[in-house]
Amino acid sequence: MAYAPEQIFLSLSVAGIATIHFSWWVGGVVALVMLVVVASYRQNVHAYPSGGGDYEVATVNLGANAGLTVAAALMVDYVLTVAVSTTSGVANLVSAVPSLHGHEVAISVTLVILLMGMNLRGVRESGTAFAIPTYGFMIGILGLAAYAALRKFAFGTQMHAASAGFHLVAAPGHSNVAGLAMVFLLLKTFSSGCAALTGVEAISNGVPAFRKPKSKNAATTLLMMAVMAVIMMISIIWMGNLTGLKMAGSKPADRRPGRVPAEDRAGPDQPGGVQQLHARVLLHRRGHRPDPGAGRQHRLQRLPGARLDPGPGPLPAAAAAHPR
Repeated sequence: MAYAPEQIFLSLSVAGIATIHFSWWVGGVVALVMLVVVASYRQNVHAYPSGGGDYEVATVNLGANAGLTVAAALMVDYVLTVAVSTTSGVANLVSAVPSLHGHEVAISVTLVILLMGMNLRGVRESGTAFAIPTYGFMIGILGLAAYAALRKFAFGTQMHAASAGFHLVAAPGHSNVAGLAMVFLLLKTFSSGCAALTGVEAISNGVPAFRKPKSKNAATTLLMMAVMAVIMMISIIWMGNLTGLKMAGSKPADRRPGRVPAEDRAGPDQPGGVQQLHARVLLHRRGHRPDPGAGRQHRLQRLPGARLDPGPGPLPAAAAAHPR
């Protein structure tokens, strides 16, 4: 869930700061799609309570070949869900614990093997094991949003993320995105934000694991999951806009005399969006915000999109951002 809002900000940053306000619209459309999908699955769990999910629906109504096609699509979907979720979590972990930098692949593979082993023990057992980190994540995000709202509306505190001091500059050819180009940019952002929908179908495949009445409990769980997911996603987008969060495409190029070029720097990359929000909202600090005057090195995530640059000088042919 934390991955989707970050991708929304990152995708919009390609066209510069002017498009960031579309994050609200994209988040709203993603939330609407999620509610529609969940409403459909709520009907499925009542009509097909055996746990066959989409495979059973396609097989019964369209035939065996359609069922196999859906099964193949679900296999790909599950693989991508595990890959995206694991790598996103590891990226945030490494950002918080810099000493783990360079070991991302090993950590991700270890986690995937661990998840596989836990799932092989059965649906009930794995559900119990996964409940603790799931509830912990939910409490963390909702608690962070509630505390941010308290500081904002009760105390009038101004909160700024680590990247708030930078100004995003669009990549060459993207400074005046309009018309059809804007449509494609928003569609790309929407598709990235739809990462929030991954795993929604899992409940319809696990109806037999619920207590009686199984279909009713599964449908209720689907509704609760959708509501909580939408609230968390919109909360992260709200906090991102509130604190001036910016997700850049690559590390800053510091061209001042004696400084190390960004491409030659080693070490952790840009803190993830949720980590920046946590550092500013909960810990009352700016996290890793760069201070050009003090000569501190700020490292940014090497991702496609905008670029943040604390130093003067000509910029390469990529989107850039300069300190205000």
